[in-house]
Amino acid sequence: MAKDFDLMEDSNRSLNPSIHEVSDPARRIFVRGTLASAAASLLGGGLLAGCASTGPSPAGALGRTIGFASVPMRNVDEVIVPPGYTARVLNRWGDPVGIAGRMPAFKADASNTAAEQEAQAGMHHDGLAYYPLDGSRRGLLAINHEYTDDGLLHPDGMKTWSADKVRKAQAAHGVSIIEVEATPQGWRQVLPSKYARRITAYTPMHISGPAAGHPLMRTAADPQGTRVLGTLNNCAHGHTPWGTYLTCEENFIGYFHGSDQPDAHGKRWGLKKGGAGYRWHEFDERFDATKHPNEPNRFGWVVEIDPMDPTMTPIKRTALGRAVHEGATVALTDDGRVVVYMGEDARFEYIYKFVSRDRVKPGGFAANRDLLDHGTLYVAKFNADGSGEWLPLVHGQGPLTAANGFADQGEVLIKARQASDALGATKMDRPEWTAVDPISKEVYCTLTNNSNRGRDGHPGVDAANPRANNTMGHIIRWKESGDLDARRFTWNHFVLAGDPSLARADAKGNVRGDIFGSPDGLWIDPRGVLWIQTDVSTSTLGKGDYANLPNNQMLACDPTKGEIRRFLVGPRGCEVTGIAMTPDLRTMFINIQHPGESPSERSDPDAPTKISRWPDGGRPRSATVVITKNDGGVIGL
Repeated sequence: MAKDFDLMEDSNRSLNPSIHEVSDPARRIFVRGTLASAAASLLGGGLLAGCASTGPSPAGALGRTIGFASVPMRNVDEVIVPPGYTARVLNRWGDPVGIAGRMPAFKADASNTAAEQEAQAGMHHDGLAYYPLDGSRRGLLAINHEYTDDGLLHPDGMKTWSADKVRKAQAAHGVSIIEVEATPQGWRQVLPSKYARRITAYTPMHISGPAAGHPLMRTAADPQGTRVLGTLNNCAHGHTPWGTYLTCEENFIGYFHGSDQPDAHGKRWGLKKGGAGYRWHEFDERFDATKHPNEPNRFGWVVEIDPMDPTMTPIKRTALGRAVHEGATVALTDDGRVVVYMGEDARFEYIYKFVSRDRVKPGGFAANRDLLDHGTLYVAKFNADGSGEWLPLVHGQGPLTAANGFADQGEVLIKARQASDALGATKMDRPEWTAVDPISKEVYCTLTNNSNRGRDGHPGVDAANPRANNTMGHIIRWKESGDLDARRFTWNHFVLAGDPSLARADAKGNVRGDIFGSPDGLWIDPRGVLWIQTDVSTSTLGKGDYANLPNNQMLACDPTKGEIRRFLVGPRGCEVTGIAMTPDLRTMFINIQHPGESPSERSDPDAPTKISRWPDGGRPRSATVVITKNDGGVIGL
């Protein structure tokens, strides 16, 4: 989600000390490859379904070569890809998802009803994953819908407000499951489809894991604390080895109305009067935290969905901790246990990993239904000497005791931020997507930006976050000391984003190749190519440190060589996000989020096309785009 620097949440007032007053220069290395590219071509490429593995793969034999010509940065209102590639729109906000008997067409004036929106793709596409039904020819896409622009969603925006508008906005959140297939004319959506489904901000969901039934999870509507309505602000995602989709609840607190003076718990999570202006509480009382103080505790979780079963009740997995979750990247230890890496997208928040107690079993979701309910959650501490450690968020260990406000493990997980504060974890510059290299098993995390770093009253620079007024962001990388479940690691900076033509030293960066800033989406494909997507807020694009970057983009890199090359430029006002490929690596799916977004992040309903008319020449619509190579080859090669 694009965010104005001045509007970003900044709720961490813990006294965790800075690691170091200035960055260790040794940590500012762009790339410190642990494998030669020749070796990379011989080693395993990981599970093609999207999670890391150490087993051999045909994709690994292709090597990490980048073969496309760099796309020049341009201020355009279209999707630009390299020569020899074609990008086509596949699924837009308002397109029917394919529920039989319920396939309402999108109305160009945004006059679709809430009931119609329930059967249409939601707004602001974000993370996505591909699930094969017939290999690389037919499959399902699970697509997140992060938030809504009410200026576009309703004909008159928020000039009037009603229960119907709240219901429609809630229906435009969540997740879409759609079926897609390759045809001689190109990829298309299958309509209708027995798999088609919409999951919204009022879809019933189970709560599982240590926080299920906790007193802090109970409400008047759910006195047992085990059932919640809806998921929202669904940002990045994860893909499990047993074939389920993990969708992550990010900036949930902005939907809740708080008091003038929230309690310490609410304040630590950014609760405030009026929230972020969504106004849901005016017609849906559960979003009024002054009346239902525990309702916010029921959001901020990783939610598991089986895309193959449209009747499955989604499950909020509390063992993975409560956070402003940006994503949940899934990998496997050598003995078959699951590791989930997660960033928390807010200023001065933390990087987490979860290690399952049990091994993955054959038999799909049915055999692994409870696997994510048992394990240990850790938070990262980055030391100035390039070492790091994972601190366990386990009740009874260290300061995580009843005497310090943590009655049990459920409370540790509900208050994961406070627990991480108490443990002395490293406060990061907006950690977002994570990625695990299937060949080297190195782990990467995007740190999008943090303009408050070094300001009066805020933490100064440290080894892991070395730049004051960090408008450009960076990507950090670490190698676990052993298998992925290790308690210690070594780290360095993969790249400091920036533009070397700028005068300000802390905005220059050290990019080798095409310049970029605000890295967000991140994925390493099965042959080892690192894909980077950017999320520069509309209020910042083309201005100040971003004078030479008027649009958001996607880039690719062979991490053993270091050159970063621009693969795609998005339309005006958009974020480029979400990425997946078919198993044969010959089709790529990405999302274009909020094209035409205004600097205020809410469009003027009287001028909806002021900034963009993408993709159809009218009201701008977030969309999934399918990219293929004209010769039918592997994407990026």
